[in-house]
Amino acid sequence: MEFRQLGRSGLRVPVLSFGTATFGGRGEFFKAWGSTEVDEARHLIDLCLEAGANLFDTADGYSAGRSEEVLGEAIKGRRRDVLVATKGFFPMGPGPNQAGSSRHHLIEACDASLRRLGTDYIDLYQIHAFDAFTPIEETLRALDDLVTSGKIRYIGCSNFSGWHLMKSLSISERYGWSRYVAHQVYYSLVGRDYEWELMPLGAAEGVSALIWSPLGWGRLTGKIRRGQPRPEQSRLHATAESGPPVPDELLYAVVDAIDSIAKETGKTVPQIALNWLLQRPTVASVIIGARNEQQLRDNLGSVGWNLTAEQVAKLDAASATILAYPYWHQRITAFRNPPLV
Repeated sequence: MEFRQLGRSGLRVPVLSFGTATFGGRGEFFKAWGSTEVDEARHLIDLCLEAGANLFDTADGYSAGRSEEVLGEAIKGRRRDVLVATKGFFPMGPGPNQAGSSRHHLIEACDASLRRLGTDYIDLYQIHAFDAFTPIEETLRALDDLVTSGKIRYIGCSNFSGWHLMKSLSISERYGWSRYVAHQVYYSLVGRDYEWELMPLGAAEGVSALIWSPLGWGRLTGKIRRGQPRPEQSRLHATAESGPPVPDELLYAVVDAIDSIAKETGKTVPQIALNWLLQRPTVASVIIGARNEQQLRDNLGSVGWNLTAEQVAKLDAASATILAYPYWHQRITAFRNPPLV
């Protein structure tokens, strides 16, 4: 397993990490992802550790905290062998202060995550979304205090806009507080918006990307193809309104290109989609999920080899979309403003 530096920090993380949104299965939304409980979770974690994938990502909002509980039980007795990342932001109760990134909520949420995980520290604590009602200074000072206390070691954010992240980094620099070293983002062959603003920002400011839903919300599992009915069991049926929109023709063009490369390489559709991501700038780790051992072993097979430059170019062409302004205009001035990809 290859390890990469996590942003402008000394922490090294595996290029594949395991996402535990499939743990717990509480509520219709997360039940569509999976309902893995402790025994199966322990087995999947064993497989990850055998492959060298020792970073496990969760969130307090996953199955109302049950994901953290399952992960905590599954890593019991081997905490020093793993890196644990979790997130806070989403409502954890009905009260007006039980959501967001205020000092009040973050301290309470972090302590609750520590209890559920059965640990006294979190390796990477991430703000799950931007809170426009809380001053950024308040959020970052609270996170810096949690780092100073030893409860968390590094901080990251997730689903931020470019200005959210850049302003946060500027404030951390101004006051000498802990800075975000990672940005957990949606990025896939059928969702390349990350490249427009956030990738150049991450490259310039030393903020690595952790990729969530790298298979495009289940669209790049190999079960969806042109002219075929959608699979009966899929999160797309239960959670379509929450997932990123993807035009059918774009999806089919990408899958057609992947299929042709699969014939050349003998690799599966998910393996090709994941390997493409691992060759993109700023990407430190791709978060894979799995309902069972077969899915996990297949995803772990996306490392140890690389697509050729020609194959990458073929996938780039198939997944290209019309850029939003001002990004299309910046391509006109690429001679002084070259894109990263």
